[in-house]
Amino acid sequence: MKSSSHLGLSIKGLGDKFWARLISDERGSLIPAVAGGMLVLTGAAGLTVDGARMFYVKDVLQKSLDSAGLAAGHALDVDNMEADAREFFEVNIASVDNVASAANMTITVSNDNEVITLEADATVSATFMSIFGFGDITVSASTEISRETRGMELVLVMDNTGSMRHDGKIDTMKEAATNLIETVYGDDETNTNLWVGVVPYITHVNVGGAQTAWLSAAGQTLVDTGFPDTVWTGCVAARADGLDETDDPPAIEAFEPFYWQDTDYSYVDRRGRTRYIDNNWIDDDNGNEVTIVEANDRSAALGPNKGCGEQITPLVAEKTKILDAIDDMAPWSFGGTATPMGLAWGWRVLSPRWRGLWLESEPELPVDHDTPFMDKVIVVLTDGKNEFISADAVLGGSDYTSYGRISDMGHGSVYDARDDLDDRFDRICANIKSDSVIIYSITFGTTPDGAVQTAFENCATNPSFYFHAPTAASLESAFETIGRQLSNLRLSK
Repeated sequence: MKSSSHLGLSIKGLGDKFWARLISDERGSLIPAVAGGMLVLTGAAGLTVDGARMFYVKDVLQKSLDSAGLAAGHALDVDNMEADAREFFEVNIASVDNVASAANMTITVSNDNEVITLEADATVSATFMSIFGFGDITVSASTEISRETRGMELVLVMDNTGSMRHDGKIDTMKEAATNLIETVYGDDETNTNLWVGVVPYITHVNVGGAQTAWLSAAGQTLVDTGFPDTVWTGCVAARADGLDETDDPPAIEAFEPFYWQDTDYSYVDRRGRTRYIDNNWIDDDNGNEVTIVEANDRSAALGPNKGCGEQITPLVAEKTKILDAIDDMAPWSFGGTATPMGLAWGWRVLSPRWRGLWLESEPELPVDHDTPFMDKVIVVLTDGKNEFISADAVLGGSDYTSYGRISDMGHGSVYDARDDLDDRFDRICANIKSDSVIIYSITFGTTPDGAVQTAFENCATNPSFYFHAPTAASLESAFETIGRQLSNLRLSK
C-alpha cells in the first residue's frame, strides 16, 4: 500500500491599512516609534503562539488523513471504504477540537477501487495576531493511497478423525471453514492470484488414487496386484528416516501406498459367535471379499483402504471447488490422530518443489517463495491430541496407520508413540515456518489439553495467530478473525 501527502495553508484578513498608516507617518514624536517597536514585539510573540497552534493542527490533520486513508485501503468491502475512513478521521482529528473551529474531509475512489484520494482542511482562529487584523488560518492536507492486492496460496489442514463426529463438531468446523472461504473470496468465484487447497487428515492422508507415479516400483506393484476386488484409493504411508517431516517431492524419495493388511484376528463372544476385529477382509455375512463400496464405508470399513478418508484438494482458483471439498469432509473412525501427517502434506501442497505434480491444469503452481506480493498460508485445526488407537500386542499394539503400528515405530506403548508424534509435529512446524510459510493454528473443543494448546501456539507464526476454541461459537469467531486477517493481508504490506 502506497501513499503520498501534501500540506498547505492560507491566511485571510491581513491588516494592510494598519501597516500602511504606520509606515507613512512622518511626525517626529518618539511615541509612534516606541509603539511601533512594541507592536513588532507583540506581533512576533503572537506569530510564535499562533504559528505553534497552526503547525500543531497541521500535523494532526495530516496524521488523521493518513490513518483514514489506510483504513479505507484495508476495507474488505469497497462499499465500506468511505465510512471506515471517516470513522478514523473523526476519532483522530478530535484532539484539535479546542484549537481548530472546523475540519472537513473529502474522499475520492478511482473507478477500479485501487486508488483512494483524500483531502481535508481545518480552520484555526488567530489569537494574538487578530490584533493586527489577521483572521482565520486555513490548514489543508491531502493523501493518496494505492491498494496493492497481494496474492495468496492458502491451505486448510482439517481434522477428520472419529472424535469429530461428536457434538456436531464436524458440522461446526465445516460451517466455520466455509465462512472463512466466503470472507476471503467475497462475492467472486475466483480472485486475483488467490488459490486454496484442503487437506483432510486422520492418521494418514489421501493424495488421490491417480497419483501412482509418486509410488515406488514395489508400491506400484502392490497397487496393481494387492488390492483384490477394489482399487487403491490414494492414501500413502509416512516415509522413513525423517523424510515424513520434509517437503521432499517423490523424485527425491518415492512413497509407499497405505495398505492395511488382511487381519483375521478374532475371538468368540459369550454367545459362541466369532467376532473379527482389526481388519478381516471377509464379509462376515456372506463370506465374500469386500467391494470398493464396503472398503470406503466410514464406520464399518474393511479391506486394504480401511480408514482412507477424503482426498486432498490441491491449490485451485475456484471458490466452488473449495466449498465442495469442505462439504465432503466427514469423520473417520480408524487409526487415531496424526496432525504431523496432515501438516506435512499441507506444506507439500504449498511447496514450489511440488510444482506441476498436483494438477495438469495448474502446471505453474505452487509459485516460488520469493514471488513478489505472494504469501503462503496454512490454517491447521485439531480437536484432540496426537494418538494411536490401542490394540492387542498380537496386532502390534495399535490400529494400522500411515506410520504402521506402534511396534513398527519401535514403541511398546501408545503413550511413547504419542510423544513421538508430538515431537514430529514440533519439528514440522519449525521446518514450515523456516520455509517462509505463515501458520495459523486452532485447537477445537475441550479435549486438547494444556500441552496440546501450547504446542499449537508455538506452531503458529506468532501467538496472535493461535486460537483455542472450546465451543462452536468460539470456533466460528476464530475463523472469522482469520478470514479478516487474511483479507487484510492481501491488501497490505
